[in-house]
Amino acid sequence: MSNATTARLSRRGLLTAGGVLGLGAVLAACGSDDAKDGGSGAKGSGDASGPWSFKDDRGTTVKLDKVPANIVAFTGAAAALYDYGVQVKGVFGPTETKDGKADVQAGDMDISKVTILGNVWDQFNVEKYATLAPDVLISTMFDDAGTLWYVPEASKDKIAKLAPSVGISVYDRQLTAPLQRMWELAESLGGDMKAAKATDAKKRFEAASERLRKAVKANPGIKVMAGSASPELFYVSGTNLSIDLEYFKALGVEFIEPPEEAKAVGGGWFESLSWENVDKYKADVIMMDDRSSAIQPADITEATWKKLPAVKAGQVIPRSAEPILSYDKCAPLVESLAEAIEKAKKVS
Repeated sequence: MSNATTARLSRRGLLTAGGVLGLGAVLAACGSDDAKDGGSGAKGSGDASGPWSFKDDRGTTVKLDKVPANIVAFTGAAAALYDYGVQVKGVFGPTETKDGKADVQAGDMDISKVTILGNVWDQFNVEKYATLAPDVLISTMFDDAGTLWYVPEASKDKIAKLAPSVGISVYDRQLTAPLQRMWELAESLGGDMKAAKATDAKKRFEAASERLRKAVKANPGIKVMAGSASPELFYVSGTNLSIDLEYFKALGVEFIEPPEEAKAVGGGWFESLSWENVDKYKADVIMMDDRSSAIQPADITEATWKKLPAVKAGQVIPRSAEPILSYDKCAPLVESLAEAIEKAKKVS
């Protein structure tokens, strides 16, 4: 999540400033803390009137009398559930762009059919959330403390009283782990995991992973840099902590790795560089953050950027720094990197 906001705050501490919204009525929350031993999903009974439970990645088991019908989720999580046939009622997080189109993190969702509770950081309309009569709130977690992504710190207690929550960890693990967890969650919520769309996407992801592994072996020595651009700074991500980069590294991809002391300001996630020093690292392929919070490569005007060998060679590809956790959305990410490495020329 390399941008100007995260340059000032570590990812673990990002949720320390939240919006303040008043709320009178509260609903009872249903949740119990189990042993913090990783978490495993419990399938729904398949009967909407039957009991439902799910053990999340905090080790918390949420138990309800029936499968949740009124689901509210972080936009990226909602997009993943949508791919498995699970529709949410409300979302929070980057959902709609300034021109009214769906944000990249909204995936294939029809955003006109969901209630947007907040579209930017620190924005969450608690009163509107209450009117949805939520059964459960779902979000990802970018730390090991159980912090729910895009749930404001200042209003998190009010939000927690309205409905139990489920957290899927995307912190310090390979992409395959949260992909499997989202699969289990979608299945428990009534998703059709035997549908061709789901099973074919999983096979495609597995094939793409093998393709990437072979690409690295066939074109050795290609160095990849994961970057993100803001008006003031350029961010170079390290592979540790990020689910996509950790997975790609495990498949053999050679990444530029900023030293730990350089990543300290970014909470261990990235190094911040001035545009004058953007040539600090020599890369053959550059993966650039595709989120709406980042400046996209076509809009970067800095001369130092344009002089980078990878840029001059046209070896710049998008990177989903917050992947939508469905196989349908992650398979193309792996394929894109595989193709880039297959075609890359050594320019560093």
